[in-house]
Amino acid sequence: MSDEIYAPAPPPSGPPPLILAIRSEIARVIIGQSEVIDQVIAALLAGGHVLLEGKPGLGKTALVNTLARTFGGHSGRIQFTPDLMPSDVTGFRLFDMKSQTFQLRHGPVFTNLLLADEINRAPAKTQAALLEVMQERQVTIDGETISLSPPFMTLATQNPVEHEGTYPLPEAQLDRFLMKVVIDYPNERDECEIVNRSASEIPGNQQPVRIVCRPEDIVAAQSATAAIQAVPEVVAYAVALARATRDARQVALGAGTRGAIALVRVAKAYAAMQGRGFVIPDDIKSAALPVLRHRVQLTPEVAISGQEIDEVLRTIVESVPAPRS
Repeated sequence: MSDEIYAPAPPPSGPPPLILAIRSEIARVIIGQSEVIDQVIAALLAGGHVLLEGKPGLGKTALVNTLARTFGGHSGRIQFTPDLMPSDVTGFRLFDMKSQTFQLRHGPVFTNLLLADEINRAPAKTQAALLEVMQERQVTIDGETISLSPPFMTLATQNPVEHEGTYPLPEAQLDRFLMKVVIDYPNERDECEIVNRSASEIPGNQQPVRIVCRPEDIVAAQSATAAIQAVPEVVAYAVALARATRDARQVALGAGTRGAIALVRVAKAYAAMQGRGFVIPDDIKSAALPVLRHRVQLTPEVAISGQEIDEVLRTIVESVPAPRS
């Protein structure tokens, strides 16, 4: 692969105004998480869903709400609990005594951006109901199929600390998430700013966010992102990275074909965010960790040793030669 050469490309024109405006509005509310913001925007442009992992109180709900407000969309939230039923997610029909008819009650999935908080606290049946909606972008209630209004994106959270009373997502369901984004603590300076700002606000008040576009503009941006060019050499590089995870001795379960597809989809989003109409190998590299970290399982010996999945993935990425421009 190192000897393969793809056509040289002109220099990028810079991030599109739409992306700059969305990023700027989110950064006014979410402080010190620029990488997380870019990854979530990339997932939105790629039309995928995100698994958010981070300790409580790091602004996951604020991130979802702020992103939705930038394009005038709606956001919803579901707090997953062990007694949550599938109908609590999708909705149900309720008999109305006054009209003597069954009335449809939409569930919280009927929104643009859905925060599924602590998804691993719900039983498998409820998890499956949400994952079906994520895959099909539609809900079936009593035989009636109802499409969700685009854009639709789910951001599901998992608490990495508390595992008691949880129902971990199976590998096949984890694979439905385009990316796994890890939110860590901000640095000391950013944390001081967050504390000072939050302590000066009236509880419950939302910071003003400027609407910079409309939902149809996001849908158009998603179509434009999907049309971005990925030459065969770059696609082969993404496939090689996914296959390398299957051959690595530290890995018990490697990424499947859906992982390679996700690499290219997210790489196209990164290219779009830079104002390019083509994907370069660095876009694939940037996508590697958030796309592959939830699709790969370490061997028991490596996991016990304390080695992190991101560390193993970085080694794998470095071992696979990228095509030269």
